[in-house]
Formats: sequence, C-alpha cells, structure tokens
Amino acid sequence: MTTYLEFEKPLAEIEGKAEELRALARTNKEMDVEKEALALDKKAAQLLKDLYKDLSPWRKCQVARHPDRPHCKDYIEALFTEFTPLAGDRNFADDHAVMGGIARLNDQPVMVIGHEKGHDTTSRIARNFGMARPEGYRKAIRLMDMADRFGLPVVALIDTPGAYPGKGAEERGQSEAIARSTQKCLTIGVPLISVIIGEGGSGGAVAFATGDRIAMLEHSIYSVISPEGCASILWKDAEKMREAAEALRLTAQDLKKLGIIERIIKEPLGGAQRDRAAAIAAVGSEIALMLGELSGKKPAELIKDRRKKYLDMGSKGLAA
Repeated sequence: MTTYLEFEKPLAEIEGKAEELRALARTNKEMDVEKEALALDKKAAQLLKDLYKDLSPWRKCQVARHPDRPHCKDYIEALFTEFTPLAGDRNFADDHAVMGGIARLNDQPVMVIGHEKGHDTTSRIARNFGMARPEGYRKAIRLMDMADRFGLPVVALIDTPGAYPGKGAEERGQSEAIARSTQKCLTIGVPLISVIIGEGGSGGAVAFATGDRIAMLEHSIYSVISPEGCASILWKDAEKMREAAEALRLTAQDLKKLGIIERIIKEPLGGAQRDRAAAIAAVGSEIALMLGELSGKKPAELIKDRRKKYLDMGSKGLAA
C-alpha cells in the first residue's frame, strides 16, 4: 500500500480512483474500464511529475523522512555480499540504531556503517528511530579503527534525525562520543565514502559524514538542526518550520553549491520510495565510482586531502 505525503493528496485521489475502477472490473468481468483507468494513470503520472519538478525545502524534508524510503538495512542487503555484522562498543552496550560490519561491494572488502531507523513500529522502537546513543558512535569508532588496521575502505550510510538527546545518553558522554567519531573520520588512513540516504541531522550525521567524498540522494537533507528545532529556537514557534527549512539551505542542491557535498544521486520520479530497487542501485553505482576515485591513494595523502577539504570548506561556503 502506497503511503502518501500531505502534498501528494491530489495524486492519492487520482491513483485511488484508478484502482477503484480496476477493482470493480475484477469483480465484474463484463465491465470495461481499462480505457478510463489508463486516462487516470496518465493524469496521475503528469501530476507526479509536476509535484516533484521543483520541490520546496520543506517538501524535501517530508520526502527525506518518508517511512517507505529504503533504509540502511535495505542497502546493505541489496548491495553488499558476505555481510558480517559486528556489535557493541566494548564498553557499555550495543546500540541498535547503528549497524555495521565487514562486507564485500562488487567483491571488494569494505567496512560498512550506518544509521538504521527500522521499518515498522516494533523495529523503530528497537532501533530508537535511528537516533544513536554514545555507544553507537563508540561502536562506529571501533569499526573505523578496525578498517584502518586492515586497510578496508569505509562506507557510511547516514539517515538520522540526530543523536539521541536523552538524559542517560548525556550522562554517558554523548557530545564526547560524537566529537571522537568525527575526529576518527578525519584521521583514518583508508577511503571514507559517506552517503546521506534520508535525513542527515546535526552532529549525529556529521559523526559519520566527515568523509573523503559525500553524496546525497536527490531528496535527502543535511543540516545542523531540524527545521522544527530551528523554528522553535528562532521564532519560539515550531509551526514556522517551512521558513526555517528555506533558511537552513539543507537540500542536496544547496549543499552542492556551497561545496559541502560532491555528488547528488538522482532518485526515481516521486522519490526513492516509489522505486526502491532503482534508488538502491543508483547509490551502489555512485559508491563504486567514488571508491574507484580514491583507490591507490596512500594513507598520508588521504588524511592530508581530507583535512584540507574541511579546512577549506568554510571559506568556500562564505564565498558562495
């Protein structure tokens, strides 16, 4: 069953009418509704194209959060072979909001790490909606250390509203864990590819996204704060999230202009949720290309280039 966003309601009505006609025809074989249903299909296809032709930043936020978008687990299962999950931070616990392990991408050994939101109520609660606690970031640090030791490129799949803000997480050193994960990204001597597949929220995303190459899906978002959080702070009104989304410049298109990311991965018309297999395949192709660009670089060169990239980023952003 298709889940429609608020701005897709007119599309839902048309596609619903076409399905109703076909359902009637299935119950009454004498009815000939295919011509009318095809006309509705054509109208729906044009409306879908119009809706997604020039999405506002707030609508992109809605698409990035769509519950039917492929999540980290879906990408790992579809793109990677011989995935061996690795659990725990060897200190406190295993955080199910962060998954990772050794795998092969096109027969190349890699370390893959990512946020997992879950796909239904039970799994979302178990995964804490993709909001990692300190042990999740410490697990990522452990896996990046292992990748560095064995010369494995790291692929990070980012999809989180932000780090978990709970009391226990703060008591266990949430900010320190995020800072150390970000630092680890900057100091490993192997290629680090980061792909934002949905939401890239705050330091929780930066902790995995400080890579040699950053790519974003066309309708994903990446920002220091959510539009609702920004609106609550600036205007004391979370309902001003549309204005906040405009001001934050959180879309892939804005961030590429600012030099924050290198690549935008095109999504199927209507978003990744409309053709999950095509979206996953597009991400896999871009990861392979980015790994190819970095292959053969020596550890010292990777670290030096990565450091320079982030030191230069602020001046490029101001110039833009």
